[in-house]
Formats: sequence, C-alpha cells, structure tokens
Amino acid sequence: MINSMTGYANVSREAGYGTLGVELRAVNHRYLELAIKAPEELRALEAPVREAIAARVGRGKLDCRVSFTPLKPGERLPNLNSALFRQLLQLEQQVRRDAPHAAPLSTADMLRWPGIFAEDPQPLEQMTADTLALVQQALQEFSASRRREGEKLRAVLLERVASMEELVRQITPKIPELVAAFQEKLSTRLAESLASPDDDRMRQEVVMFASKIDVDEELSRLTAHLTEVKRVLDQGGVVGKRLDFLMQELNRESNTIGAKSAAFDVSRTSVELKILIEQMREQVQNIE
Repeated sequence: MINSMTGYANVSREAGYGTLGVELRAVNHRYLELAIKAPEELRALEAPVREAIAARVGRGKLDCRVSFTPLKPGERLPNLNSALFRQLLQLEQQVRRDAPHAAPLSTADMLRWPGIFAEDPQPLEQMTADTLALVQQALQEFSASRRREGEKLRAVLLERVASMEELVRQITPKIPELVAAFQEKLSTRLAESLASPDDDRMRQEVVMFASKIDVDEELSRLTAHLTEVKRVLDQGGVVGKRLDFLMQELNRESNTIGAKSAAFDVSRTSVELKILIEQMREQVQNIE
C-alpha cells in the first residue's frame, strides 16, 4: 500500500474518572518529526506514545495531542474525609462532656465543615493503560486515512504515467523521419551556400549534427523510468524518496529532449512531458 504523509484522526473515551482524547494530525516532511502535547497527569506517557507512533509512521511532521477532562464535582459523589469526620465526632463528645447544654452538631453542620470531603486522586494506572490503548486506536484510524489518501495519489500518478507513455508512443515513430527531414533541409541550405555541395566533409558534419538532435535514446530512458515508477507504486511501502529521485530523472530526460529538439513536434512533446512530470512531483511530495 502507498501511504500519504497527510493524515488525521481524533478519538475519545469516557471513563469513570473523566474523558480522554487523542488527536493525530500530520503533513508532509522530509523525515519523521513528532510533537507530543499531554496534560500534566499524563506527562510520563510521552516516551511510550512516541515509540508507538514511530513504529507505525515512517515520515511526516506529526502532532499528537493527548487531552484529559476530569469529571466535574457535581457529576460524581464526593468521598468523605473519614479521619476528619471521626475527629469532629470526638470533639463533639468532648464539648458535650464539658458543656452538656451545648447544641449538638447536626449532619448538615459536619458536611459543611471545611475539608470534610477528601480529594479523589485520579487513578493514574488505569488512565495510563486507557491512554495507550486510545493512542493505538487513533493510530489505526490515522493509518487508514493515510492509506485512503495514498491510494488516491497512486491513481493520480498512474494516470500521469499513462499520459506520458502515450506521448512517447506518439512521438517515437516520428523521430527517424524528423531527423531525416532536418538533415535534408540542412543539406539543402548548405548546398545553396557552398560552392562544393558534394564535399565529403560537409556531409559528415550534417550527419554528426543530425545524430546530436536524435532523441531516441532519451525517449528510451524516459520509458524505462516510467516503468520503474509503476513498479515502485505496485511494490508499495515507504517509497516517497525513491519516487522523488525518479521524478528528477524524468525531468532530466525531458529537459534533454527539449534541448536537443530541432522539430516543433518534439518541442511540444517535451513541454507536455514537463507539465506532467511537475504534476507528478507535487503529488510525490505527499507520499511517505
């Protein structure tokens, strides 16, 4: 499969202690660059989260955001501070002994006492396990989105390759005829300007120049590179750098064809090839 470096995933999970969330967002980059943001409660998870992502992602600039929203106080029953509650009962008994006529503490009085409700510590071990599981779920969705985008890129590239191959098929049979026509035209002009039209040296120069404008070899190499592009796309995996190199080679051959061109048909084909190569190069920049 071909993977795009562009991807997105956003998953969340509700638990008895609150809501966890993991968001993954990536764009193209030459290497793998990770930026992880997590709340203070989950700061220790940065290393295992980084390892989990690196095991699934080869290239791209990826931002991972881990969020945690604890339950509001009204959404769960508070925990009674048992130690303070017992102390209040003991103090009340002592006061009642010393002052029998003092009013007793009511239940409402004790529940309003500062600190009577204990802080409920977050279950860090469970939060850690849940967060790591959520990261794996996000990575699955993230990878799926990158595969879908990668298949679209693959289809676009194959379409451009087919267009280039068609251009090569159309122009290749014309090359000998174009070279011969140019050779004859050049010979006629030289014959008109020279006193000795049958001079052997003149004919040799014409043949040598005609061979310099022959682009059959460049077209053959171009075809070979296009075949390699299709092979790499069928192979799949992390192939972005390989495809980028092939784009450079295709562009090199296209430039040479344009530079050696001595006929309008060849020049026009060279321009069309360059347009298609540039379109492919832009798409290749997004492939992992």
